[in-house]
Amino acid sequence: MEIKSIGIVGAGQMGNGIAHVCALAGYDVIMTDISQEALDSAVSLIDRNLGRQVGRGKITEDAKSEAMGRIRTTLKLADVGPTDLIIEAATERETVKTAIFEDLLPHLKPETILTSNTSSISITRLASRTDRPERFMGFHFMNPVPVMQLVELIRGIATDEPTFKACKGVVDRLGKTAATAEDFPAFIVNRILMPMINEAVYTLYEGVGSVESIDQSMKLGANHPMGPLELADFIGLDTCLAIMNVLHDGLADTKYRPCPLLTKYVEAGWLGRKTDRGFYDYRGEAPVPTR
Repeated sequence: MEIKSIGIVGAGQMGNGIAHVCALAGYDVIMTDISQEALDSAVSLIDRNLGRQVGRGKITEDAKSEAMGRIRTTLKLADVGPTDLIIEAATERETVKTAIFEDLLPHLKPETILTSNTSSISITRLASRTDRPERFMGFHFMNPVPVMQLVELIRGIATDEPTFKACKGVVDRLGKTAATAEDFPAFIVNRILMPMINEAVYTLYEGVGSVESIDQSMKLGANHPMGPLELADFIGLDTCLAIMNVLHDGLADTKYRPCPLLTKYVEAGWLGRKTDRGFYDYRGEAPVPTR
C-alpha cells in the first residue's frame, strides 16, 4: 500500500522530530498527545528547527512553510486512527504502549500499519496485543531525528513482507538509511550502546575515574563525539535504565545488570538534560560534573 498520511502518538523529543522529517518529506502528519502544552511546544520546536535548516541553506522557506502546513495536532487519540501509518512514540514503558494500541484499535482502517518507536521492547509482544500482528513493526528513529541518518526496522515474528516494504519505502523517502534488526532485546544500536554507557557508570561507581576523565578518555582516546556519561544525560538516565532492565530481564545475563549508581540517579530524579541534572549539572552557564 502507498503511505500518504502518518499519525504520530506522542509529541515529546522523539515524536516532534518524527513529525518534522515526515512533514518535510511530503507526508500529511497528525500528531497527538495527552497534553495541549506538549503539542504546542512540539509545533513551536519544529518551526524553529525548520528555520535553522532554512538558515543553513538545507531547505527553502517555501519547503518550511509547506511542511508546517502538513502538520495537524489533536488531543484525541482516535483522530490518528484513519491514517495509513501510525508511529507510536510515547514513554518507553510497555504498559503505556500497550494501552495506546488497544485504545487505537476501534478507530483504525483495515489496512493501517501500526509501528512503535520503542528502543528496546519486544515488537512481537506489542503486536500480539493488536488485531493486526502481520501489519505491525518496530520503527526506531535515532535522536535527534532530523539529524541522525539511521532508522532501525524491526520485524515481529508475524510481520508480513508488504508491511516491511511499505515501512522501508517511508525510510527511503525520508532520505534516511534503514538497518534491519531481528526482534531481540534492544535490537542493534542499544544492544551495543547501552552496555557501554552502563560500563562507564560502573567505572564512575567504582572510582576508576571521574565524570570528566571518563568522558574525556572516550572522546580523545576512542574518538567518540560525546563521552558516554554526557550521552547518557542527553538520552535520559531513565531511558538508559529502562533499556538496561529490558536487556537484563530479556537475556537473563548478569553482564547486563544495571549499575546501582545509574539506579540511584534515576531514583533521585536526576535524569540528565531534561531535568537539568544528571552526571552533569546544567543549571549554570556551563555543565558541571556532579561527581
